[in-house]
Amino acid sequence: MSGGEQKPERYYVGVDVGTGSVRAALVDQSGVLLAFADQPIKKWEPQFNHHEQSSEDIWAACCVVTKKVVQGIDLNQIRGLGFDATCSLVVLDKQFHPLPVNHEEDSHRNVIMWLDHRAVSQVNRINETKHSVLQYVGGVMSVEMQAPKLLWLKENLRETCWDKAGHFFDLPDFLSWKATGVTARSLCSLVCKWTYSAERGWDDSFWKMIGLEDFVADNYSKIGNQVLPPGASLGNGLTPEAARDLGLLPGIAVAASLIDAHAGGLGVIGADVKGHGLVCEGQPVTSRLAVICGTSSCHMGISKDPIFVPGVWGPYFSAMVPGFWLNEGGQSVTGKLIDHMVEGHAAFPELQVKATARCQSVYAYLNSHLDLIKKAQPVGFLTVDLHVWPDFHGNRSPLADLTLKGMVTGLKLSQDLDDLAILYLATVQAIALGTRFIIEAMEAAGHSISTLFLCGGLSKNPLFVQMHADVTGMPVVLSQEVESVLVGAAILGACASGDFASVQEAMAKMSKVGKVVFPRLQDKKYYDKKYQVFLKLVEHQKEYLAIMNDN
Repeated sequence: MSGGEQKPERYYVGVDVGTGSVRAALVDQSGVLLAFADQPIKKWEPQFNHHEQSSEDIWAACCVVTKKVVQGIDLNQIRGLGFDATCSLVVLDKQFHPLPVNHEEDSHRNVIMWLDHRAVSQVNRINETKHSVLQYVGGVMSVEMQAPKLLWLKENLRETCWDKAGHFFDLPDFLSWKATGVTARSLCSLVCKWTYSAERGWDDSFWKMIGLEDFVADNYSKIGNQVLPPGASLGNGLTPEAARDLGLLPGIAVAASLIDAHAGGLGVIGADVKGHGLVCEGQPVTSRLAVICGTSSCHMGISKDPIFVPGVWGPYFSAMVPGFWLNEGGQSVTGKLIDHMVEGHAAFPELQVKATARCQSVYAYLNSHLDLIKKAQPVGFLTVDLHVWPDFHGNRSPLADLTLKGMVTGLKLSQDLDDLAILYLATVQAIALGTRFIIEAMEAAGHSISTLFLCGGLSKNPLFVQMHADVTGMPVVLSQEVESVLVGAAILGACASGDFASVQEAMAKMSKVGKVVFPRLQDKKYYDKKYQVFLKLVEHQKEYLAIMNDN
């Protein structure tokens, strides 16, 4: 570089703990990923709807991937570290040792995963209270939030877990504590999953009403009485012990964390869209909906004023973008649903053989197979007689009904590869139709959405992306960096380092548009019909349930 001495490059590390793996990336000041690593983490399912992990196993995986991405880098150039993770519940005793969250008394398994549905009875009782805090979770609390899980522990593992517990962490906050020794919680996790209010703090009456008055009595020390906004610098940065574990230098800035979906939203929603022919270029950022689609799908929309959307979580103040209210719609286990439908089909072994022979993933092969069998018609029209209702794990939004189940109508006796490909297509379409259902609920309540910003594993599937554009009638923006969740985590570290004045500034400089997928408007009439069928499916399911439950 001529004309003066070049400043040394500044780097940030983002660590993302997902459902099945930990991933890390080294990111520069412009948001470019320079190195990436991932490591699987263990999961236990001791019985149906019980899903557990180990915080020790997760931290060990964080250390492995972080060491890998900083190999060969001058560690003095790494300025900040940011964590995001699933909103799973970590339980530790008063000395910060793991406690069992299971009847087997296995303390190694001390994490109740986000998708765990063991606390159905507890969440039903919480919702029956109709307490005012519920208006900030769409009117109905989800079994995937922390209050019902905490109540389950108290009622089922009193002696082995509850009475010995000293600290209950959301997994993102556990990671930032492990790195810094600071027990402060992120505003993101407490507001979104624990009923904390950014304006009013904890509501004593709620915890007393549901039978968890223990927290009120100890001034909420077990669940968090120091709360910081995402991106705030924690304590004195990385402790010497954590620095050794992670392969970094002590004192590096560590940021207050985010839930993984919120990190994805942070990584995409603020991108500069100039020159791409998008209507949102001339609109405020509130016209954008970030859809983070991986094991599950999360739909993140922001607003300047609070908007209450029945069946959609929020509004949460400053839970993702500081100064904005967040509404979070969602579809449970969408990625897992696609796997379930494909892997359970009789033609799956044949699919595996053919995909392996072509050195393709099964989904790349299915996408190409659909192109072969569509003939002259658009590929989406192959499902004219086949329809899927995708709530195999209950409906998170906008119906907020845990009792709903999956449905498939239009099945035939044949079980060949064509049928598998079309069932796969119908499942992808059903997820996109679910997104449209959520968007319509948000717009009916006051949101105005014109553009989708997708990230996460499913956004790497071109069929998934195109179906979302076609079904919603909205363009889909993909980030220049496909690992947008990791960019979001790195943005936190960049903000904590002081290199950027605000999260918004870091967002604007570190997230960029990579590709835009526009809807095929000639297919609009077809997808409008599919949507009407989609809505009829749930009507019929409710009718069937009412008949069966009629005494």
